[in-house]
Amino acid sequence: MALTIAEEQRKDVTILKLSGRLVLGDESNDLRTTIKRLLDAGDKKMVVDLGEVSYIDSAGLGTLVSSFASVSNAGGSMKLANLSKKIHDTLNITKLVTVFDVHDSVAAALKETA
Repeated sequence: MALTIAEEQRKDVTILKLSGRLVLGDESNDLRTTIKRLLDAGDKKMVVDLGEVSYIDSAGLGTLVSSFASVSNAGGSMKLANLSKKIHDTLNITKLVTVFDVHDSVAAALKETA
């Protein structure tokens, strides 16, 4: 299943709702392109909703890390929300859970962003 990215604006925060597989190829490139487009447009506060991501590979993780770095370097913030147990475990194993700002829900992430 290809990755789909739905965008929603709530005040000055962009919510990116991902569905499908975040893997090497078009999927990772699509996310990278979306983040770059948002940054170029001046959107610097983002919440990435991973609730409907069924699988993430090392390239997908790399895309999240590079996106986080790009947003941070632009003076913005990027939070992850709604992680499945499998993705949360992957972030724990790779110690990336200490890098990202992870929240149980989009609502919790938005509360922290305000």
